[in-house]
Amino acid sequence: MKKEYFAGNRKRMYEQMKEHSLLVLFSGLEFRKTQDEYYPFYTERNFLYLVGIDAKQAVLLARKDGEGDVKECLYILPPDLLKERWTGERIKDRQAAEISGINEIAYTDTFEKDFRTFAASGNYHYLYLDLYKEEASDQDRASHFFWKRESTEYPYLRAEDADVIVRRLRTIKQPCEIEAMKEAEKITRDGIVAMMKASRPGMYEYQYKAEFDYALGQYGPQGPAFPSIISAGRNNFCIHYYEYKGIANDGDMVLNDVGAWYDNLMNDVSRGWPCNGKYNVRQKLLYECALQTSDHMFAMIKPGMEMEQVDKEVRRFNARLLKEAGVLKNEEEIGTYMWHGGAHHVGYDVHDAVVRPEIIAPGMVFCVDVGIYHEEWGIGFRLEDNCLVTENGCENLSAITPRTIQEIEDTMQKGYK
Repeated sequence: MKKEYFAGNRKRMYEQMKEHSLLVLFSGLEFRKTQDEYYPFYTERNFLYLVGIDAKQAVLLARKDGEGDVKECLYILPPDLLKERWTGERIKDRQAAEISGINEIAYTDTFEKDFRTFAASGNYHYLYLDLYKEEASDQDRASHFFWKRESTEYPYLRAEDADVIVRRLRTIKQPCEIEAMKEAEKITRDGIVAMMKASRPGMYEYQYKAEFDYALGQYGPQGPAFPSIISAGRNNFCIHYYEYKGIANDGDMVLNDVGAWYDNLMNDVSRGWPCNGKYNVRQKLLYECALQTSDHMFAMIKPGMEMEQVDKEVRRFNARLLKEAGVLKNEEEIGTYMWHGGAHHVGYDVHDAVVRPEIIAPGMVFCVDVGIYHEEWGIGFRLEDNCLVTENGCENLSAITPRTIQEIEDTMQKGYK
């Protein structure tokens, strides 16, 4: 992404902030894993969306006055030759300015002094922070630590939710984001195709994962966009399965729910195939129901449709097909075989942190996810594609990954011996 993209995101953010307000966003902290090791650092997504700097302990401080004018400063870690010798080069002033489009760059050791000067000035009444937690028990992040400390010092500063504003902005993807997502689709396709071609009875789940990881590794160091879900046989009935210890026995279905990222934009694609390269009668029946349901959704999704109708229509249409196929006695029992929703937004997160819209609009990108889990038959899989809403309809971004029975079997025969 170019700096104009990040500058534009911040401009739209500032426009929705109240006058006489401060904004403080943190890139995030490293968390210790063991005595001398930290968990891999992962930049806060809202910070990355607004600033573009993928570096720990960076801070954005913006000030909006009573006239609506905004001044901003980006704080980064100062150079430290000894620490950089051990853990790598830190981003420098010129690099930070070129990436973010922020002209004023300072070092993090001056941030708190600057903030307190502004907070104590009497010119600001609101403090925007990203204090989002999925659950109250979630671990505190840098913003929570900061607010607990500063709220007692400056009780007249009213906390405002920066996360809600950024979620609204992230709901509609910009052209450069869509292009990045299309590149991520190509990488994901290569990873899935590699697994299909390598697939064989007796293959362990970790070997499938190794094929996927190797394919993605040819495009750079980022790797999977999220922990890959790759399972076989009975393990397919754990929706979020991460153990990779099982084995694909002859006749088992292999389930994968995977994605890549490109320029920080992510995707989420699922395919299910028989490890031996040939769908049996029951596998074919269920997979065709899922495929027809997915195709039906891509034919009908368009601007103006209610978002909640995507989930409802996936279930309704799939239930009708399964009843016609003799799998269901009545459509009201669809919950027996469909265990999760049929749509979630994707972008800077694989389950993108957006304001879930009531009405679908151009520029939205979400998954169409059709899962069928028939425990009695031992068949569980999902068919998940990424849907870009256009001006007049929609586009299946992940259609480039084999998805019909013929496409999958043909792909597998090229690698299966």
